[in-house]
Amino acid sequence: MRRVRFCVLLTGLLLAIPAFADSDWKTIQHEAKGQTVWFNAWGGDQAVNRYLDWVSGEMKTHYAITLKIVHLADAADAVKRIQTEYRAGRKSGGSVDLLWVNGENFRTLKEAGLLQTGWAQTLPDWRYVDKAKPVTEDFAIATEGAESPWGAAQLTFIGRQANFAAPLRDPDALLTYAQQHPGKISYPRPPDFTGTAFLEQLLLTLTTTPDALKTAPDPHSFDAVTAPLWRYLDQLHPLLWREGKDFPPSPARMDALLASGNLDLSLTFNPAHARQKVNSGELPADSLSFGFSDGMIGNVHFVAIPVNASASAGARVVANFLLSPQAQIRKADPTVWGDPSVLDVQKLPPTEAAALRQFIPADLPKMLPEPHAAWVNALEQEWLRRYGTR
Repeated sequence: MRRVRFCVLLTGLLLAIPAFADSDWKTIQHEAKGQTVWFNAWGGDQAVNRYLDWVSGEMKTHYAITLKIVHLADAADAVKRIQTEYRAGRKSGGSVDLLWVNGENFRTLKEAGLLQTGWAQTLPDWRYVDKAKPVTEDFAIATEGAESPWGAAQLTFIGRQANFAAPLRDPDALLTYAQQHPGKISYPRPPDFTGTAFLEQLLLTLTTTPDALKTAPDPHSFDAVTAPLWRYLDQLHPLLWREGKDFPPSPARMDALLASGNLDLSLTFNPAHARQKVNSGELPADSLSFGFSDGMIGNVHFVAIPVNASASAGARVVANFLLSPQAQIRKADPTVWGDPSVLDVQKLPPTEAAALRQFIPADLPKMLPEPHAAWVNALEQEWLRRYGTR
């Protein structure tokens, strides 16, 4: 009889946990009603901007939240603003409520204690997240619930079928192609994010000590670890567009050069980017995506809430909506944005699973983990020292 009573009690406790969590979330939703949430996000792509406009409409209609989008040229601008406000004593009532943040800026804010922690896994729609993706670390740094995932990304080449009957399998194949087609290859000038990611990809593939990239660079071993990268670039650069004396400022410029025939390759951090740009008419119809056969670096991108946010409850409701099947399916549609989802289709109801599955890019290369966040600045500074003044 005691065992039966214990089992009944245990079952009751287990059933009570979701009920309590649901009640807690309703309290957050109630607090969020009427709030204005200032969402600082990169504004360099019209498809992204249109998607966020739709999110703003949904938040107003269904949650009584006014979502204001601050379009950034660089998320570092918002990071500086958060730092400045906090140093000035603005411990609450900050001007940034939600921030689309990259790994480097996340590290800066987290190490300074400027992010709210422990909230991401409490979001109701966290239950749909694909835990096989790196959703609890960002550039090899544990998120500790300070970031909520809302999209996946992977470095991807874009070429035309007429030029690439078979994809380039590795850096040697890329170098050979550049030798055969001088002036037709380039990459965005670091510190452009995609340009730096290209450097990281080459380093991860070429170095003889890849484990060194899992931690911050060691000044004593930096030269030895990175030597294969610089030897490779010294061979590649004279074969590039404008002989490596100039570089496209952004992936968007590379897309335009690809469309005009001035380049044979573009670079993106979105495997669905080519489909989206073909649909919009910005890239030729025979454009295709591919990566090195051993894998391409990838990550998950996140939103974070500053520690001094004015509308923390509203920011959490927005972050949860960004994780919802409805929002993730729309975002994954290449006619809308084409940003890969962070949800696990196996965890979704059948209708939503089928809708999302049609937008998952096929034949993606293995996703390789990005180096530790500290490698970004180290590689950019060394690249600028070697090639930036030519």
